[in-house]
Amino acid sequence: MKRLAVLSLIVAVLSIGKVFAFSLDDIPPATLAIAKQVIEINKPESKIVRVGIGDANFSSYVWKNATIYSNTQFGIYNDQNCVRIYDAGKEINVSMSGNIFVLKDNSGTEIAKLMGPVSFKTNSNGLIGIKGLKRAGKNAMYRGDIELVNANGGGQFHIVNSIDVEEYLRGVVPNEMPVHFGLEALKAQSVAARNYVLAPRVKSNPNYDVVDSVASQVYFGANTEKDLSDRAVEETRGIVALYDWDLILALYSSTAGGYTESYHNAFSDPKTKIFPAEYKPYLIGKPDYDVFSPLDNESAVENFYTSKLDSFDKNSSYYRWEREWTQAELQQEVQNHIAAQSAAGFVHPVVNKGQVIGKILRINVLERGVSGKIMKLEIETDNGNYQVEKELVIRRLFTNKGKALPSANIVFKQEFDDDGNLVKIKAYGGGYGHGVGMSQYGAGYMATELNMPYEKILQHYYTGITLGTVPFILSSNSEQNKAVRSFYSKNGQACLVIDNKYKVNYLELNVNGYDYKFHLDSKERINRINLNSYIQKGMNTITFYYPTNAGINKGLRMYVELAGQYEYSN
Repeated sequence: MKRLAVLSLIVAVLSIGKVFAFSLDDIPPATLAIAKQVIEINKPESKIVRVGIGDANFSSYVWKNATIYSNTQFGIYNDQNCVRIYDAGKEINVSMSGNIFVLKDNSGTEIAKLMGPVSFKTNSNGLIGIKGLKRAGKNAMYRGDIELVNANGGGQFHIVNSIDVEEYLRGVVPNEMPVHFGLEALKAQSVAARNYVLAPRVKSNPNYDVVDSVASQVYFGANTEKDLSDRAVEETRGIVALYDWDLILALYSSTAGGYTESYHNAFSDPKTKIFPAEYKPYLIGKPDYDVFSPLDNESAVENFYTSKLDSFDKNSSYYRWEREWTQAELQQEVQNHIAAQSAAGFVHPVVNKGQVIGKILRINVLERGVSGKIMKLEIETDNGNYQVEKELVIRRLFTNKGKALPSANIVFKQEFDDDGNLVKIKAYGGGYGHGVGMSQYGAGYMATELNMPYEKILQHYYTGITLGTVPFILSSNSEQNKAVRSFYSKNGQACLVIDNKYKVNYLELNVNGYDYKFHLDSKERINRINLNSYIQKGMNTITFYYPTNAGINKGLRMYVELAGQYEYSN
């Protein structure tokens, strides 16, 4: 009993990284090792994400040199081998000579030449910085490891932040959504951002999973973290949005304009580039309120985007906006950008660089989505007509004073002289971004003005979803016979959803340190086990074990689903 008490104290000390009445050096090595194992066993399960770090303007992700430092003691590693340990504040200058990393200290003295990759590691509370790099006006500092990887560019490298997903989200959420949008909106953003980074994707570079800019989602590191957004990340830990057992593509944008758009109407297939894209049943366009009229004709679209109805998005400065061109201005903007947009494959016929399209006579809208978003339009010229499709292409083609349009939710008003010549064109629009999935301003309004919980916010924007942990397969395979899921439950209610296709008889679990055995109904394909008596409010960790006598060539697919959290009460 005494040993357990001492061990508990050691665990508490190690967990917070502080020593009070004694030094860790006084603890017997064997006892210290056991304590560390206890902490590792009970450490919440998560995943590592690799984030490509861009330059100051996010214009490039390759570096010729960089200076790395830390606010605490740090080590330099060549692959997995420690090269040297330095104290806080030591600056290491890195460049490349061919395929070799050259490391020097502040005096210019060479420290090492390494093949790489080269990693900078610190303790769990330490931060690693890149000298001279700013994010949101602050020094760029990062949790996790910083890894330098040859970019195969002859003397250039990538800077990659290798970091736990939950720690990564702390640097994403307050930079994707203002914290004054409120806790529940920040929770919704946390889930959407977690889905984004965990969902399978085609990597833009084999050295990293995502980048730190709007090309993925904005990640500015540790110096931009906020207490409220940290709480939102923690109180949704391990929770993702699911549809039919898969992580959804949880798209979001700043402002939908009062009416979200269906995925297939705004995007092309990421592999084939075919437009419209494949239908996604959970990304269906819908109005903020059911009383809004369907936007199924030009008159309805015009009425909607030239008025300011009460809407979830009404607090956004982009809820409604206007742009205006003379014919000459429009001619210049379209001519300047049409070749580049044609290269993307969504202008027909193709316009090559330097090719003059002819004088613009009229703009005709050919097809709209459910939100009134333009899917396809035609540009009439005296040298032929051009069809343009896809919302982002349209926004980038019809620039105004060099800037892309905020959205493609547009009504064009065209003025002609007595001879029928186009004189002026005005765009009445609504929203900012693609308008598919969650509207961030809408989420903020729903949280602060309507007191809606994050689950309801997400279920409004993502049709038919379930909230739970990432699904997994448990089988006799040595790589699948054990799984761990950590998740936050605000009310201590959840259920285990099991696809028992192969008629396994029972399942063994360890829930927050206690072992249980659950018998499964082999006659039913889907089993649901109520976990309310076993989990607690707040963080929970469940370890799943494949039954030893269930036999080979069998498996269970499962996830933990949040329950009883969708009704709100003050």
